[in-house]
Amino acid sequence: MTAPATAPADHAPVPGTSPSTTPASAARHTDPVPASASAGEPGPWRRWAVIAAVHVGCVLLWEAVVRLFAIQPFVLPAPSAVLATLSNENHRWLANTAVTALEVFGGYALGLVLGILGALVFVTSRWLSLLFFPLLVTLNMIPKVALGPLIIVWFSYGIGPNILITFSLCFFPILLTTIRGLNETEPDLLNLVHALKGSRWQLFRYIQLPGSLPYVFSGMKVATVLAVAGAVVGEFIASDKGLGYLMIQVQASLDTAAVFMAVLLITGIGVLLYLLVLLLERRFITQDARIQ
Repeated sequence: MTAPATAPADHAPVPGTSPSTTPASAARHTDPVPASASAGEPGPWRRWAVIAAVHVGCVLLWEAVVRLFAIQPFVLPAPSAVLATLSNENHRWLANTAVTALEVFGGYALGLVLGILGALVFVTSRWLSLLFFPLLVTLNMIPKVALGPLIIVWFSYGIGPNILITFSLCFFPILLTTIRGLNETEPDLLNLVHALKGSRWQLFRYIQLPGSLPYVFSGMKVATVLAVAGAVVGEFIASDKGLGYLMIQVQASLDTAAVFMAVLLITGIGVLLYLLVLLLERRFITQDARIQ
């Protein structure tokens, strides 16, 4: 009578595991798999290449439609005609773009600094919060564009009033989101700091500040769009320079191609500001914090 055949050594069960679990299967279950590989997500360079290809395709389609249907330039200029307006020295593209960029970045920076400082004041002082925060909420309900004529009357023409209009649009989103972030501290962390007899500064430095950053950057992203809108609206109302002022001038002569170019440059300023905010967010916030 022959002895029963034994299982090959490769399939012998590992002590401490179930019989159905082998070293190979255990390795398959424990080896980490990159998230990008498992989800089939493209790499960053490939993603940017796809985005660029889509934009180029839209521009080519735009050019083809204008030429194919012989659309009048004052209705819809071709991209080539829009690009050709850069050679017109009367429009002073560089100087006007610099003015608008200064208004956007200046008003945004002012709103960012004062918004964060104001949030710190309201969070640390309960009485100031009770007295003045309802007033700020009421002021936030006022359409900021409606304040434009008043700011022009009070501060006259120039870059300064447009920076103030931009500031008035950027201040409140940053203020409100920062206050919410500073107040969204987990009770367990507060109890831990108190149990360890931590100071007020330590509570702010190690608990409140890191936890509030996602909220702060959320408000900063919203403010980027409002900053561009505020600068252009200020130039629409009363200004003698800037891309918004230039759009009013060329519109009167039906130079639609120049209007398109001004819109593209304004959009570029906004995109640049938004990318700077994203870079700061990646610098100061971890991936886990962004997901949460």
